[in-house]
Amino acid sequence: MTPTALITGASSGIGKELARLHASRGGDLIIVARSTTKLLELKDELEAAHEVKVMAIPKDLSIPDSALEVYEAVQEAGLEVEYLINNAGFGDFGLYHETNWEREEMMINLNILALCQLTKLFGSDMVKRRSGKIMQVSSTAAFQPGPLMSVYYATKHFVQAYSEGLYEEWKEFGVSVTALCPGATESEFAKTADMQESGLFKGKNLPTSAEVASFGYEAMLKGEVVAIHGKRNALMAKSTKFVPKKLLLKAVRKIQSKK
Repeated sequence: MTPTALITGASSGIGKELARLHASRGGDLIIVARSTTKLLELKDELEAAHEVKVMAIPKDLSIPDSALEVYEAVQEAGLEVEYLINNAGFGDFGLYHETNWEREEMMINLNILALCQLTKLFGSDMVKRRSGKIMQVSSTAAFQPGPLMSVYYATKHFVQAYSEGLYEEWKEFGVSVTALCPGATESEFAKTADMQESGLFKGKNLPTSAEVASFGYEAMLKGEVVAIHGKRNALMAKSTKFVPKKLLLKAVRKIQSKK
């Protein structure tokens, strides 16, 4: 029997495709996102298509303690999470002195604090059971600084280091932690971050959310520590350590600038 998975940010993009993929393999789901309407539509779709059970928890994880509320709801329902997929996150674009602090605070809360709290809560249960799989959706942004998206890139630096550290801590307890690192992907990310005109996205033939979801899901099942989607992305991520810092910063800013 396929284990039950909890997926955050499940209402669109990679998260939605991960939910579809897991359900297609017969796995029950707990799906979390801000949009009640989108979540319930996905719940109905998956239950009808695959005869699985889906619990929908509408929750804005950028609000402090919302992760704890998700955990408590799952406990109250008597469900056991065997796969935790922390996919929820967003970015913001612009010069730091011109961007909105409240939005950046929400980004930090979502990309870092909620991810850590969910991992702490559900991961601790997995350690006690000595079984479980966790996937953190990091990014190729984790491997270098990101002028014009400095806060977002910094959150992914954190997620990457955090995930790799936990991989080493928890492997002896039968719990794997995989950091999925997509590059630019065909999803709602660019629109949310106001990056449609950025060199990262404009005019590019990007991988679909479904392609990235499938790659990440398989990496999680294998218990890989880092999974960078795309050979070119992997090469670039690994090569950043050999590039002089000032040159790297200049190159990243040029790529990200609006065309």
